[in-house]
Amino acid sequence: MVPASLFRRPGFWLAIVLLLAGVAFGFMRARGPKVRTVTVTRKDLEQHILASGRVRVSTRVQVSAQSPGLVQAVNVREGQQVKAGEVLIQLDDAEARAAVVLANAAVGQANARMSQQRRVGAVVANEGLRQAMTNLGHAQTELARTQKLASSGSVPQVELDNARRAADLSTSLTTTAEAQQNSAAPHGADTRVMLTSLIQAQAQLAAMTVGLSQTKILAQENSVVLTRTVEPGDVVQPSRTLLVLASNADAAQLVFQCDERNLAAIHVGQIARASADAYPDQVFDADVCYIAPSIDPERGSIEVRLLVRNAPKFLLPDMTVSVDLTVAAKKQVLTLPSEAVRSIASLRPWLFAIQRQRVIRLDVRLGIRGEGTVEIVSSLQEGAVVVLADAQLLTVGQHVRAVRAEL
Repeated sequence: MVPASLFRRPGFWLAIVLLLAGVAFGFMRARGPKVRTVTVTRKDLEQHILASGRVRVSTRVQVSAQSPGLVQAVNVREGQQVKAGEVLIQLDDAEARAAVVLANAAVGQANARMSQQRRVGAVVANEGLRQAMTNLGHAQTELARTQKLASSGSVPQVELDNARRAADLSTSLTTTAEAQQNSAAPHGADTRVMLTSLIQAQAQLAAMTVGLSQTKILAQENSVVLTRTVEPGDVVQPSRTLLVLASNADAAQLVFQCDERNLAAIHVGQIARASADAYPDQVFDADVCYIAPSIDPERGSIEVRLLVRNAPKFLLPDMTVSVDLTVAAKKQVLTLPSEAVRSIASLRPWLFAIQRQRVIRLDVRLGIRGEGTVEIVSSLQEGAVVVLADAQLLTVGQHVRAVRAEL
């Protein structure tokens, strides 16, 4: 029996308190510390890549004059939509129009000469040859008659010589007439010369017509004017950029840089949801149409392009856009919060699980990764209890008290 005086001593009560504290500490130590836990559950999971990109200008055209000239009019302003064939800039065309008139006159003159050659030249040549051959026949007949008379002494030698000279001259004239007829024929030399002159005049007309057309600078396709650096009255040279146009096709493209670690998950044809930062509520679809064949070594990224069919009217060249690309989707897979997996970015991720109130260490294999959630492919079953990573130092086999975390 404990004496009553003992209860009146402070040391006694201090000993009792220390004893009880030691018992409580030992009890709590045996039960282990509290740890925040989650359970493995099944649910649908999607893996997304979120990125910021820009509206890609697939065709950017620098418009220049093809020949020097004085600017008479500029029909567009920056930001204006233009249609294919629309006149953008008009240069002074007075000299070019005069050149076309002169070239037209030269073609008409060459055509007239050609027509004259065909209708008159050939007739004259044929008639000249006929007359020359008639004269040659008469001269040859007269020569034969004179030779016969000269042999009998009826005419002097001088008359025979005159007959021979007349026959030789007729022969020469006939040869000349034959050459003129051949030259005037459809494939003769005169015809070819005149045809060459006609072709040259037509070529000159075509060149002058091209020169006249170059005084009008036209839009080659539906575009938007990005910059304008020309005003009426400017004298321009072919080397100077006057306008910069961007293609305004119905199908636009977006471009963004993706971390090379995600390359295996991206494929042509995948669907993305995108929105312009200026119009965040206007969400539209786009699909992957191009993946660059090489990696940017400085940034460790790869270029990905998305095709936007029937692009919204508010999309402008180089506009900033946000892209949400779905790269994988699975139904009812085992999942855990990402913070429950340790060394998640390494080749050997692992976690602490609880079995019979003790800590165990498990290596796990991960599947697709959603926003804050990962797929567990191996080592765990549905309902397994896993410890969330925090600052506590835990050891394998340690007793712990599981407290379900509210995420």
